[in-house]
Amino acid sequence: MKTNYTESEFDTATSTSLLSCFCYNCNTSFNVMKKNIMQELKYKRGRIKFCSKNCYDLYQTKQILVICTNCGTEFTKISSNIKSNNFCSKSCAAKYNNTHKTKGNRRSKLEKYFETELIKLYPEFEIHFNRKDTINSELDIYIPSLKLAFELNGIFHYEPIYGQDKLNQIQNNDNRKFQACLKQGIELCIIDISHQKYFKENTSKKYLNIIITIINNKSMNLLNI
Repeated sequence: MKTNYTESEFDTATSTSLLSCFCYNCNTSFNVMKKNIMQELKYKRGRIKFCSKNCYDLYQTKQILVICTNCGTEFTKISSNIKSNNFCSKSCAAKYNNTHKTKGNRRSKLEKYFETELIKLYPEFEIHFNRKDTINSELDIYIPSLKLAFELNGIFHYEPIYGQDKLNQIQNNDNRKFQACLKQGIELCIIDISHQKYFKENTSKKYLNIIITIINNKSMNLLNI
């Protein structure tokens, strides 16, 4: 809603008084009852935008030049569909969302357990969990100050549970992560958790202890430099 009235005009108006607003399509002013404006301000439904149905229909089909957030290509888009991020294709949308996503969608109980324990054990460290912004691919655990990352590899990383093609895809992705970490000077440690079929805290502690040992050794080595 684009208003064309002053604060004092709003305060002194009765509920049935008419107040001026601007049309999103033609930018001319039109009158709206105060009680309807109050409903719009309360519920933010986006209903008070147009002076007429004709302007509403024109606005829905108006083509505006925008720039793709991912690749920078200029393209036209219907004005009513314009958002803060606009993409010229589904491919660009997927690439942008994958590289700017800060959390993974699916997190195992083991990952959540590690996050809880590591935050308690190392309050002095900034620790990232399941973020994609470091190497443009998700790292299960990453400690920037130590340049140290961990990947928790289950059975799907070693056996063709969903077929050989899927296994090849997973292992190729694992190799890309390793190479990306190598380029940035990040030490990537692979924790093989393939023998754990179900999450149990007592069986998870051995994996946690491996991570703790590596973190402590890395910390000591940096202090001794």
